[in-house]
Amino acid sequence: MQQVLAMIYLWLKAGHLIFVIFWMAGLFMLPRFFVYHQEAPLGSPENAVWVDREAKLMKIIMWPSLIVVWVLGLALAMSIGAFAQGWFHAKLALVLALTGYHFWLANYAQMLAAGQRRLTGRKLRMLNEVPGIAAALIVILVIVKPF
Repeated sequence: MQQVLAMIYLWLKAGHLIFVIFWMAGLFMLPRFFVYHQEAPLGSPENAVWVDREAKLMKIIMWPSLIVVWVLGLALAMSIGAFAQGWFHAKLALVLALTGYHFWLANYAQMLAAGQRRLTGRKLRMLNEVPGIAAALIVILVIVKPF
């Protein structure tokens, strides 16, 4: 198995990065959608449009990307023996945190669809910074491998 992974390493890496970009785009877009959604009156046609947009973003881009990122990422980690390296443990912790954030966003989308608006637009805008900070840290860990 290790030899097969080594032979397709660059393809795994390219695929992983492509789907990370798709996933991150969704993680940036969805909270912004929430801000606009919360400004729409409950029960209005505009509210229904935002519910549909959020559901499509999750179903078409975010969930498939999340799955592919994990599958290819774990395959890459196996191919280079990353499980024994400290930088990878830190990266994995950040990816787990982003995955938790993804699930939280999915839950908040369901709450908005049900008419529950628990966060302010300001808080949602602040939450929109989470994936950017995590991505910057992950890139540093992967490129620099500080430990």
